[in-house]
Amino acid sequence: MMFCPPTVRHYTRLAALTALALAVPAQADAPGTAHPGIWPAYHYPVTPDPRSEARIADLIARMTLEEKIGQLVQGDICCTTPDDVRRYHLGAVLNGGNSGPGGDDKAPAPAWLKLADAYWAASTDRSAGGVGIPIIWGTDAVHGHSNIVGATLFPHNIALGATRDPALVERIGAATATEIRVTGLDWTFAPTVTVPRDYRWGRAYEGYSSDPALTSRYVGAMLRGLQGAPDGRDLIAHGKVIASTKHFLGDGATTNGVDQGDAAISETDLRDIHGRPYGPAIEGGVATVMASFSSWQGRKMTGNAGLLTGVLKDRMGFGGFVVSDWNAHGQVEGCSNASCAAAVLAGIDMVMAPDSWKDMVTSLTAQARAGVIPLARIDDAVTRILRVKARLGLFDAGAPSTRPLAGQWNQIGSPAHRALAREAVRKSLVMLKNDGALPIRAGAHLLVAGDGADDIARAAGGWTISWQGTGLTRADFPGATSLWQGLHDAMVAGGGSAELAPDGHFQQRPDVAVVVFGERPYAEFQGDLKSLQLTPDLTAPWDTMRALRAQHIPVVAVMLTGRPLFVNPALNAADAFVVAWLPGSEGEGLADMLVGDAQGHARHALTGQLPTAWPRTARASDGALFPLGYGMTWQQRTRGWKALSDDPAVPPATDVRRWFTNGQAAAGWSLRVSAPDGSQSTRITAVPAQALGGRVQVTAVNTTVQEGARRFAMGPGGPAMIALATPAPIDLSRETNGDVLMLMTVRVAAAPAHLALGMACADATCAANVPVTVPAADRWVRYGLPLKCFAAHGADMTRIAEAFRLSADGPADVTLTEVRLGNDPEEILPCP
Repeated sequence: MMFCPPTVRHYTRLAALTALALAVPAQADAPGTAHPGIWPAYHYPVTPDPRSEARIADLIARMTLEEKIGQLVQGDICCTTPDDVRRYHLGAVLNGGNSGPGGDDKAPAPAWLKLADAYWAASTDRSAGGVGIPIIWGTDAVHGHSNIVGATLFPHNIALGATRDPALVERIGAATATEIRVTGLDWTFAPTVTVPRDYRWGRAYEGYSSDPALTSRYVGAMLRGLQGAPDGRDLIAHGKVIASTKHFLGDGATTNGVDQGDAAISETDLRDIHGRPYGPAIEGGVATVMASFSSWQGRKMTGNAGLLTGVLKDRMGFGGFVVSDWNAHGQVEGCSNASCAAAVLAGIDMVMAPDSWKDMVTSLTAQARAGVIPLARIDDAVTRILRVKARLGLFDAGAPSTRPLAGQWNQIGSPAHRALAREAVRKSLVMLKNDGALPIRAGAHLLVAGDGADDIARAAGGWTISWQGTGLTRADFPGATSLWQGLHDAMVAGGGSAELAPDGHFQQRPDVAVVVFGERPYAEFQGDLKSLQLTPDLTAPWDTMRALRAQHIPVVAVMLTGRPLFVNPALNAADAFVVAWLPGSEGEGLADMLVGDAQGHARHALTGQLPTAWPRTARASDGALFPLGYGMTWQQRTRGWKALSDDPAVPPATDVRRWFTNGQAAAGWSLRVSAPDGSQSTRITAVPAQALGGRVQVTAVNTTVQEGARRFAMGPGGPAMIALATPAPIDLSRETNGDVLMLMTVRVAAAPAHLALGMACADATCAANVPVTVPAADRWVRYGLPLKCFAAHGADMTRIAEAFRLSADGPADVTLTEVRLGNDPEEILPCP
């Protein structure tokens, strides 16, 4: 069944209903109050099957309260064993972005299938009594089965939005479902149907477009690829998985693009812009919907009954189940990660409690016994979950390894899937400028430069093997092709040649140069920006472009990015400019388009169009340089280019995750040396310097840059502390919930007798000092300690004033080059 977009008459009727429902009442509604009557109604195509309904009713009649509560809770595989599943009757598990079998997020595909079998066996074990309902496993397969090493990595959704090709999106969904099935998993937390309105948001690339109509065109297509027909059943038997549209609702509307922030918009905008894609989702038979972390008018979505139940379930007619996001219930007013009846009462059917699942099972059970949560609400949630499991065909499917496609390892990263991804890359490219430098004649000599040219992780972006897509090497992408490899192979195949020189210093003068630059990988709030621009360290390839052009070498700029950004200097410096977005694992797709035939004629039509407007400055409110839908074809040329202003209209961008880098504290921060209690403090501004009466000598040390580190030589006479103080207290609660680590890159020539890492509030009432062991070694090591460890040791993560404390007791020689937040440590320090 295809979804037909609402007609003008339909929206006229909605406008009339809106006027009626929102007429000034006797008493004004509280902020965040929804009016279901003004929302559209849809038809959910999955009708109750009498046989399945009888089976579900029988199960519910025989289930204990503990078994019912278990179905409502989802734990992460990091913190949930098969024995836990057996004992607590959990309905689902997931693997978060950094989780994998045995704690290895790079575990080979067979290990995932083996663990899936273990969870299934535990969930269906009836040896101690109970009904033994099979478990489902959810994963963030958001651009292919992207947690699996060797899987096909498709372009991210913003790139697919540029293709204007829903049929292509459907084929991508089908290929993704196949690769998921190979590993025995059942459920993907995709597609993201957000409508980003502020591209400073770190999740903007997960949305197809800022246009709700364009986004809506893709929803049904992706669902058909993942789940099959809208009213389809026995999904496992047909090689399909269940999907989850997310995040309901308004995650793309938060003020200033702050992830997990507040959408301070009207209900009509919430409905007409951000709610619109849920029409094709519901009529496409989506099995699950994920509630958003964000708020609407100050009320957290995970606790908004008017929207989750009144609008989504009752008015829109959604017949699947609603799952919350990662510990999002803990952000609902009056709740914590350990307890939140309000989320279930609001309409959450399954609580995603990755590391808090046991506490949630305990608290939900107690709340049900006390009547805080009515049994009818629990039975409704369990019924919805079991209906989805029945639709999957889960009750009769057997162990994951016995199901269709399971263990067919040749399907992961198969030639057919890689060819499809290559096609998607080709169709997603958007050309913003071309004065004739493209296409490149096949027989020419090509220089490929820029720091992103031979970096597959950079091209793949976030949600790739790890949550942030960081900490990866070429070895993590077997079978993949970098942009450089694709260009090289195309040039050689056409009788030409190619040379890689990231800094642009070539051995043979090229006929043309391709310079690849852009963003580093990120996901969620770690990608939030203050302004629409790259940090200065990422603009170095622009100098390469200028230098090449000064030598009269035609320059083609290729930008890797998850969003449109201010890049006027690069547009001015290039003869041609192509937006490649985050293309994934198949770099040949770029070469297919850029490299022509022997005469320099294009080999493929250029059809990509911007899925959102391109900014004129780095200030989000300053309007568009190129409008939504812009994209040059081969028949068009840039004539009489008028230089654009190089002024971003805002201060240079900074990476708020980096607190100390290249020997310097971040802007506004201060580097201090003191006694552990903060007394005798000396601010280190210039080096050499000394502190604590000369017991600590601070000098500069060269790294990859001159004076890129600070050496702290600590003599006897008492303990000492190195600290980084913030200009104002910072809230690290999101990062803590997200399993982010504090990372420090150090070289320890002489280790002290005792060492501790810490954080503290301004009034020192919430200091945390965590004992750690860092051995002496003549090399740089990037150590990581989870932020949750500081919280567990007493730090109030909502008001941190000293974000880094390194305390040493005894003589020591420590050199520090970087302190930042991240998820790519070389070694993780244990949390006592």
